[in-house]
Amino acid sequence: MRATVDKNLCMGCGLCSDICPEVFDFDGSKAIAKVGKVPAEAEAACRDAAEQCPPEAIKIEEE
Repeated sequence: MRATVDKNLCMGCGLCSDICPEVFDFDGSKAIAKVGKVPAEAEAACRDAAEQCPPEAIKIEEE
């Protein structure tokens, strides 16, 4: 599974990095996915972060 963040939609609230710090971090005021492939142990938290993202900026791709 892979996660990406649309920087045009991201509002920089920090919710994703609070929920799943293994995958999400910040580059300035916008979130980034800091890993290419989401580690298996972080998949549930990553999905949760995507579901809770207020502007729906996180996209999940299943492999």
